[in-house]
Amino acid sequence: MTTTLEQPKVDAAEPPPARRRWEPWALAALLVGTAVAYIWGLGASGWANSFYAAAVQAGSESWKAFFFGSSDAANSITVDKPPMSLWLMALSVRVFGLSSWAMLVPQALLGVGSVALLYATVKRWFGAPAGLLAGLVLSLTPIAVLMFRFNNPDALLVLLMIASVWAMLRAVEDGRTRWMVLTGVFVGLGFLTKQLQVMLVVPPLALTYLVAGPLKFGKRLAQCFAALGAMIVSAGWWLLSVELWPASSRPWIGGSQNNSILELTLGYNGLGRLNGEETGSVTPGGGGRGDAAAAMGGAGDAMAGGGFPGGGAPGGGGMWGSTGITRMFEAAQGGQIAWLIPAALILLAAGLALRGRAPRVDTQRASFLVWGLWLLVTGLTFSFMAGIFHAYYTVALAPAVAALVAIGSVTLWRRRDTLWVRAVLAVTLLATAAMSWVLLGRSASFVPWLKWAVVVFGVVAAVAVLIPALTRGRIAAVVTLAALFTGLAGPTAYAVDTIATPHTGSIVSAGPNVEGARGGPGAMGGPAGVDGAGRMGGRTDGAAAPTLPGGAVAGATDGAAAGATDGMGGMGAMGGGAAGGLLSGSDPGAELVALLEQDSGNYTWVAAAIGSNSASGYQLATEDPVMPIGGFNGSDPSPTLEQFQQYVADGKIHYFIAGGRGGMGGDGTASEISTWVQENFTAATVDGVTLYDLTS
Repeated sequence: MTTTLEQPKVDAAEPPPARRRWEPWALAALLVGTAVAYIWGLGASGWANSFYAAAVQAGSESWKAFFFGSSDAANSITVDKPPMSLWLMALSVRVFGLSSWAMLVPQALLGVGSVALLYATVKRWFGAPAGLLAGLVLSLTPIAVLMFRFNNPDALLVLLMIASVWAMLRAVEDGRTRWMVLTGVFVGLGFLTKQLQVMLVVPPLALTYLVAGPLKFGKRLAQCFAALGAMIVSAGWWLLSVELWPASSRPWIGGSQNNSILELTLGYNGLGRLNGEETGSVTPGGGGRGDAAAAMGGAGDAMAGGGFPGGGAPGGGGMWGSTGITRMFEAAQGGQIAWLIPAALILLAAGLALRGRAPRVDTQRASFLVWGLWLLVTGLTFSFMAGIFHAYYTVALAPAVAALVAIGSVTLWRRRDTLWVRAVLAVTLLATAAMSWVLLGRSASFVPWLKWAVVVFGVVAAVAVLIPALTRGRIAAVVTLAALFTGLAGPTAYAVDTIATPHTGSIVSAGPNVEGARGGPGAMGGPAGVDGAGRMGGRTDGAAAPTLPGGAVAGATDGAAAGATDGMGGMGAMGGGAAGGLLSGSDPGAELVALLEQDSGNYTWVAAAIGSNSASGYQLATEDPVMPIGGFNGSDPSPTLEQFQQYVADGKIHYFIAGGRGGMGGDGTASEISTWVQENFTAATVDGVTLYDLTS
């Protein structure tokens, strides 16, 4: 037995143990358990993020909307992301019909696929125990549980990022160019899912292959350029098609101010996320909603538990929270992803030390390198980016954390006869227990005994790994179980809470409510279905009460419309209610739905509303196109006032629905349209929602 502090010599990659009979059964249990967890009660979240749900519905009705990722089947404007993640859901809805299950089950299956692919990637070079642990950690990471049960693009993005690492490591193994080309294809498809976010994994991929690839450096460099070419082709065909398509016959590119997919890519979804200068976003001075958001003062703080929704510590340094090296551990992000980040970093350093004398082409060291760089590059970018940041972005860290914990733990466990290795394992367990203590302590009423149990198990396991006799034979299995409890008890509790809680809205987070955090199960930090301040922005003006077709009474409240034009509208601008809001979809009553469906075949759009979220609920309820004026933020110049007036003159729009307050900008086209409608048409109220008949 080695008892010295010297590093054991490692000359070549250690082959994983031979396959055992229990491995297929263990994998089946992991995947079936993951599928059950991700599909269980899936329909409770309804339309989840109705912004994307409306685009899924549109794509299931119109192939043109499918191709562009339009918010409505009449193709007035697209969502502010490329459409690849929408394609899978839209195809499911086209086959099975519009329902929450048809939309969300593909997302859950992407989660199962991600767990399976991570298992395969890790198992190939570290054995089945490491693969199973990696898959288990990923499947129980709270934010991964949420995103694989939700309809945001992040589910597909995670799968494609894992696939790119798998392909690159295959290239490290045998040096074949086809693997690097496939790596580029996966990255390109990730670009069509969430644009530049996938590029965070490119430096880890390229650097790892340049360091560890088996061929001469010039050949490795050429293969990296081949991967770059494959990436450009696999993403560029769609970008080029959209850019060259005549603007007059395609939808407006949502999120852009000049109807350009390149502007969206490099601006709002690109450098703007890093420097905070996203035109049309909610950042102060950024145009559109910025002025109104600043005018709201402390309203967002009162509603979201400490600040404007989006993440970061209370009293942070900006609208999207404070930036800095500790951002991933703060209240909003910590419970989503931070449970095992300290362990991953410690095991990364120790794993690289153990592989330090291995050949340059060692695939195990290459694995540590690529997963470690993924964690560091993505984590640091998230920590210091000044633009839009939400806690659920951290799902992009989950595969790297899971892989590092698995390969690091297994590598060190196999070397546990060495004193310093046992010491590192003990420190890792204590750091993990301490992290769980902090994170669980932020929700005082949530399983209050668990943090004590984690600390006890962590200390016991840490002491046990320091004693060689306790790391052999059957007692080693007990120590292993204690270590697993230390690392996974907290995330599992959060995961169970996430599965049991419906989640709706644009800003969501996993687990229980956390003191000082922003966001939450609902759009503004509360449980799904609680509209809270979403109904607070109206006022009564005593207007006359004409009758609309179907017997609806007009003239009850005009405050909703005013909210759309005054650039403020109170807290309701951010929340929900029947008319929806900036961050949550509308929820129309039966009478309003019936009214919108009357003679719907005679109109291109049965209605128009300010902001995509406000329009989404009406569209999903009627399954007819509803024009989202101004896109997600309500700040996109689509349509212009003149275009809208022409649509009305041509009889293409039946109703204008006020009250969503998606467009908070005081000077945009959304405000001009709202003002024109109010000045020229009569307000009516149906099911608590103000609307105008544009044909009367």
